[in-house]
Amino acid sequence: MTVARAMAKALKAEGITTVFGYPGAAICPFYDELYKEGIRHILVRHEVNAGHSASGYARMTGRPAVAVATSGPGATNLITAIATAHMDSIPMVLITGQVSSDMIGRDVFQEADITGAAEPFVKHSYLVKDPEETATVFKNAFYIAGSGRPGPVLIDMPMDIQKAQIEFEYPDSVNIRSYKPNLDGNKLQIKRAAAAIAASERPLICAGGGLFTANAAGLMRELAERANIPVVNTMMGLSSIPASHPLFFGMIGMHGCRAANYAINNCDLLILLGARVGDRAVTAINRLEGATVIHIDVDPAEIGKNLPVTIPVVGDLKRILTQLLQQAENYDHYDWIQRLNGEKASAEKPLQKPKDGCVNPKEFITMLGKSLPDNSVICADVGQNQIWTCANINLENGRLLTSGGMGTMGYSVPAALGAKAAAPEKEVIAICGDGSFQMQFMELATMRQHGIFAKVIVMVNNRLGMVREVQTNAYGDRQTAVALDGSPDLIKLADAYGIPAARVTDISQAQSAIDALLATKESYLIEVVVDENEKTIL
Repeated sequence: MTVARAMAKALKAEGITTVFGYPGAAICPFYDELYKEGIRHILVRHEVNAGHSASGYARMTGRPAVAVATSGPGATNLITAIATAHMDSIPMVLITGQVSSDMIGRDVFQEADITGAAEPFVKHSYLVKDPEETATVFKNAFYIAGSGRPGPVLIDMPMDIQKAQIEFEYPDSVNIRSYKPNLDGNKLQIKRAAAAIAASERPLICAGGGLFTANAAGLMRELAERANIPVVNTMMGLSSIPASHPLFFGMIGMHGCRAANYAINNCDLLILLGARVGDRAVTAINRLEGATVIHIDVDPAEIGKNLPVTIPVVGDLKRILTQLLQQAENYDHYDWIQRLNGEKASAEKPLQKPKDGCVNPKEFITMLGKSLPDNSVICADVGQNQIWTCANINLENGRLLTSGGMGTMGYSVPAALGAKAAAPEKEVIAICGDGSFQMQFMELATMRQHGIFAKVIVMVNNRLGMVREVQTNAYGDRQTAVALDGSPDLIKLADAYGIPAARVTDISQAQSAIDALLATKESYLIEVVVDENEKTIL
């Protein structure tokens, strides 16, 4: 068979039923075989959104998802999505077309060194030059993407290689000599961690996004409940524990809440689970001297990188938490938990009344959270809308997806598209600002074409709100290049895509708009008008 057909067969062998992409001449041999194999292809309206959609799909399934683009600008348009997946450890396999192998290096039409360009952001990349390596390359790519610390893997396929004839047999197993992730964890270190938990008076679990990639959020909650350990989240770890759980004290960091940041600065034992301790989280830690720090992560490079660690444990969170649970007991931390409850209560403030014609976004998000059905998925974009959402959505049994490490504007709508494609039975809602929405609204067409009915909420303040806030606070309120004058009427825009919409200019209108959004089985858009001077936090 041709290599192109073998590529499609490899996807079938990996259980791939859906791919996201945008075709071009250099990848057409593969597209023809996708059609013949019956693999569902979702045509996005921009290649970067193929990557973001694959990200949303992968985060819901827990397995590598696939995005496809052609050579040259098609491939380079994927780089932002690749970098976003790299920073947040999302398993993806990116397949790009390339000019014929005898033309590489001659600057021919739509040639780009995509393996070189994407090198800083991939776990591994392949430029396939030998047709006979196709099966091994695909098998290895999916294994690398989904094992250890997950991440993106790139396969660049020259057009002549796609057309070559090969004998195809897909491998049953993988054996990469230089890649052997440590999953089990050192038993002595796990024993030390258990002893530290038993001895602590003010323990704290800081749960990160690695809990989701390891499918270990349930085990984390079980450990917290058995040992009476309070829990705080990084932004990427939000929704790993229900918001109303008596042991949950919120999100840490520069945009975190008072109780969570108090907890992390006053604990005597900090248990980091699948958290890379990024700079926006580290800012919460300023009085940790003398505390014992346990850091459990599958990637040894993250342990101790940004925070000194007392007890490092390298391995799979699911396996290690299972072992810790076997040694945990019902410890008494009543006084410590009451201190944190006191901080939580003292931080509660009445919501500020917005000016006429505007809505307090925190009040709207809180109202939305209370209205959501179980297992809803919220895809938060980047900017003020992200902070308002993460601080106020209060998910009970759902999932929050966002771009944490890279902070990629334009992520929410295509990620919601991918999440809804993976879990059509769930309510999936993208929340974005009017700046980020205009980077991605073309994907409303993708929703309509493919019947993938995610919902969209746009916080409209006619500003790049987060940048405006920085300029107000740090640059004498000299607002430069942040006004979004000339933006479209979003109600008319939604109507142009055949999507019903509502505009909310007063909180009294919010519940009916939310009810309408949740009642429809198809896509729906809510525009929430927000004061241009609204702050990120109270």
